[in-house]
Amino acid sequence: MQKLSYVHNKNLKEFAKDKKDILVLTADLTSSCEADYFKSAYPDRFISCGIAEQNMMSVAGGLAREGFIPFVHTFAVFIYRRAYDQLAMSIAYPNLPVKIFGFLPGITTPGGATHQAIEDIAIMRALPNMTVLEVGDATEVETVLDIAYSIQGPVYIRMLRGEILRLFDKNEPLKLDTPRILSDGKDILIISSGICTEEVIRAVNALKNTGLSIAHIHISTLKPFKNNIIKNFLNKPKYGIITVENHTIIGGLGTIIAEKLVEYNINKKLIKLGLQDTFAHGAGKHYLMKEYGFDAISVINNIEILTGSKFNIKKEYLEKIEIEPMHSLAKPEAL
Repeated sequence: MQKLSYVHNKNLKEFAKDKKDILVLTADLTSSCEADYFKSAYPDRFISCGIAEQNMMSVAGGLAREGFIPFVHTFAVFIYRRAYDQLAMSIAYPNLPVKIFGFLPGITTPGGATHQAIEDIAIMRALPNMTVLEVGDATEVETVLDIAYSIQGPVYIRMLRGEILRLFDKNEPLKLDTPRILSDGKDILIISSGICTEEVIRAVNALKNTGLSIAHIHISTLKPFKNNIIKNFLNKPKYGIITVENHTIIGGLGTIIAEKLVEYNINKKLIKLGLQDTFAHGAGKHYLMKEYGFDAISVINNIEILTGSKFNIKKEYLEKIEIEPMHSLAKPEAL
């Protein structure tokens, strides 16, 4: 299993090298948001706005009106809770090309309710003109900048930092509104995003010898959500659908899939795993995923509920499962 460090830090520095219109803004969290390599390399294109997120959003909007592409970096909670009015009126309403990188999404921080962005997808999806992306591994961190930069309007990215697994082939970049089909099957459909995809991969691998046929799809674009790939899968599963997200189950991935089931007039059982209308307390990521029911063993437990079966798979076994970088089923060599 390959883990990489400071992926965004290195990638941002290289990506912006020949793009003089990119400016990086931070709110006194430069190294915490992996923008310090950029700051050292291009100090004339770096702006520290201090602990003043509302002002930073207004500054970003003004810079965008002057032809720059601001890359705003801070913790996700400080983007939409603290500066929502400026985000809406100075960036989204005029449809300006500001790219907003929200770090510590969901329960990826032990900082508790004040630092855990658990409802950001719901809020950012509701903003007109806003594109919402979420990275799930090192490959997507490395390639999300290309997508964000190419979009004409504002983009919100749920970003990962520090040591990150490579789940997907490095030659298969993130693509806008294009789900990754990781496995196909007729019994259960699991749709996951962000850090939850690793947990689902473990669960699916653990169930390989049970005879259960499981489709698994990874989502990195939460808005827009107009692809027909999902539509083709929603009708398939015999027992039902499970969504797994690092977010409240209200307004995020699970809600998106529920909306699509209604839109397509598909009658399937849907189980939404994530934070069940609750704040999370401060603790480590793996503990919190187990505590709030969206880790690998929770996925298996809910598959047991859907199928009426018992697989007797223990947590200790799941921890031993190694995950190799995966091809999408769109790759011929992966079939």
